[in-house]
Amino acid sequence: MATHHALCPQMPPSSTAEKDVSFIRIVNVVASVNLECSLDLMKICLSVRNSEYNPKRFSAVVMKIIEPRTTALVFASGKLVITGAKSEKESNLAARKFARIIQKIGFNVAFRDFKIHNIVGVCDFKFPVNLDELSMKHSQFCSFEPEMFPGLVFRMIEPRIVLLIFVNGKVVLTGAKEKSQIQEIGRAHV
Repeated sequence: MATHHALCPQMPPSSTAEKDVSFIRIVNVVASVNLECSLDLMKICLSVRNSEYNPKRFSAVVMKIIEPRTTALVFASGKLVITGAKSEKESNLAARKFARIIQKIGFNVAFRDFKIHNIVGVCDFKFPVNLDELSMKHSQFCSFEPEMFPGLVFRMIEPRIVLLIFVNGKVVLTGAKEKSQIQEIGRAHV
């Protein structure tokens, strides 16, 4: 009787499935920037299209731009959190566009301390994964409680990234600070 390994295909892989295992697509980059000035959030909300501000619900203005398709949380302290970019470069461009929009309203903004906080990627192994076996073999890195969450949480040490692995072979990678960390995982697991 043949035994199956946790991350080995349970059916013979096609040559295209083998090539696609290393394909990781970045789906979100979260970054922040400091504009180094205090902001009047009501003025921003009333002056900028595609923005909303409900101080009873949340203490920031939510602004959106179309290119690159991103969202910013604008705080009164002058800090911005940008989400939705598909690359580090796109995230920086979006942060600069948000800063420019705020500058045009009349605020004396600077662009300081741009920092990437999280890069999220996804990939598909194209074969089922035995999560129970993977959890048992790598218990020091894994957390798997199917009653609470359908995926296995695999915490890597280096690079320090968390993988959410699902039984259908889909994987979400989160916690990377640089694209190279995501690529490193792709190269290591071809």
